Amino acid sequence: MSELFSADEYARRVGRTSERMAADGLDVLIVVEPANLYYLTGYDAWSFYTPQALVLGLPDGPLFFTRGIDAPGVLMTTGLAAEQVIGFADDYVQQPDRHPFDVLAAELRGRLRDAATVGLERDAYYFSPRAEQALRDGLPGVRFADSHELVNWVRAIKSAAELQAMRRAARIAERVMAVAIDVVQVGVRQCDAAAEIMRAQARGTAEFGGDYPAIVPMLPSGPGTRTAHLTWSDEPFAVGEATVLELAAAYRHYHCPMARTVFLGTAPDELRRTSEAVSEGLEAALAAVAPGVRCEEIEAAWRATIARHGLEKPSRIGYSVGIGYPPDWGEHTMSLRPGDRTELVPGMTFHLMLGMWLGEIGMELSEVFCVTEQGAECLASFPHELAVKS
Repeated sequence: MSELFSADEYARRVGRTSERMAADGLDVLIVVEPANLYYLTGYDAWSFYTPQALVLGLPDGPLFFTRGIDAPGVLMTTGLAAEQVIGFADDYVQQPDRHPFDVLAAELRGRLRDAATVGLERDAYYFSPRAEQALRDGLPGVRFADSHELVNWVRAIKSAAELQAMRRAARIAERVMAVAIDVVQVGVRQCDAAAEIMRAQARGTAEFGGDYPAIVPMLPSGPGTRTAHLTWSDEPFAVGEATVLELAAAYRHYHCPMARTVFLGTAPDELRRTSEAVSEGLEAALAAVAPGVRCEEIEAAWRATIARHGLEKPSRIGYSVGIGYPPDWGEHTMSLRPGDRTELVPGMTFHLMLGMWLGEIGMELSEVFCVTEQGAECLASFPHELAVKS
């Protein structure tokens, strides 16, 4: 179990999850999302490429189901007892005629009452249609329901210990971005820059090391800045081109993403003006943050500000962030966009992500902030200005 968090904190997390299960009419919850497994138990291994699950709501307490060779890792990283961990045999791994959840269903048959309502994380990246079908075939008397990111919503409000982890990630993020801006130079290959960025992500600071982020470095350059989510190539950076740096640092899987933009040479006036407008819009959005304010109001403050500069952004401008495992560091709950009427509560953390794609060129600027009683606390400290390197 992680030394960051006490046994009491894990117990509180499971308790809040159980309360939400009861409110949603769920007798049992089968948790498969790696970030949720980590949140509820501390389990941490690169084992999510095979089926695994935590079952909550059983009479004898939580049950962790995983591949047999990974069962010792559960005992090493969590406070669960050996009798709470079940490992499936390796002849169930990636077989066309059987599925590991056949075994889980068999284990649950004697533990579930008929007509029990079991929640499933149906939209989790690592929960396949075959996995659900195996549970349905093996538990015909059970009613299954979509849990609708139940644990993700419990994760939305961070504890003091979680915020400490995110602040450590922010310290690493500052160093990572400094390295990234420094290494983007004319003639340097994009892949070599990516290597230095990943080295900085892992090295962390002198006080604490970094973890692997849930998303690889994204650094589209030149024409690649016209769109989102490109990574890198082996082409060199060129004079007269922008490079977008969308990176993150992670400490014990708690993330602090950060986006900035670099231009090599003399930056076009349009890019400079857009960068200044986006920075102004970011400040307006942050100024709107307060307990009780709705997510859509943060976006409205941003939208009104950039509209004065003749700009608009049709996509959302941010989302809840915290624990992350590949392929995403977002929590899949709140978004800063029109129509999201979720009220902000102290302890919520967001990635305010302002990406502008202008046809021929693009730029990004972002901050991670925590909602406090006083407003927005930006976790990292790094200049907002367009980084121009001539």
